[in-house]
Amino acid sequence: MSREELARRQAELLKALLASGPAPAGFDASRLQVEASVLRRKHGRVLAYQRPEVAEALGERYGPLFAEFTSGRPKLAAERSGAYADEFVAWLIDRGHLPKPRRGLRDWLRRR
Repeated sequence: MSREELARRQAELLKALLASGPAPAGFDASRLQVEASVLRRKHGRVLAYQRPEVAEALGERYGPLFAEFTSGRPKLAAERSGAYADEFVAWLIDRGHLPKPRRGLRDWLRRR
């Protein structure tokens, strides 16, 4: 297999796991869905560790809200976790799940 073919197949697999893409040839779609779900939950725990003030403010709503966010906006493979976390916080604020900060997103994160 050429490097280009391997890179293409890896990209297809990442899209299936991270962005709800179709299962690449040779992969079981139901098993990929299970793995994708595990990865999203793991990423939710990492994000809660990075932004504990968000997880604390949301309490039990954190998991379901993170799942809702990731279903519409999966994390890209090359995307920094901190930037994705900030986007999640902005999404929460836009939908009224967190109070709107007076001076921007960083203001909300600092005051917690």
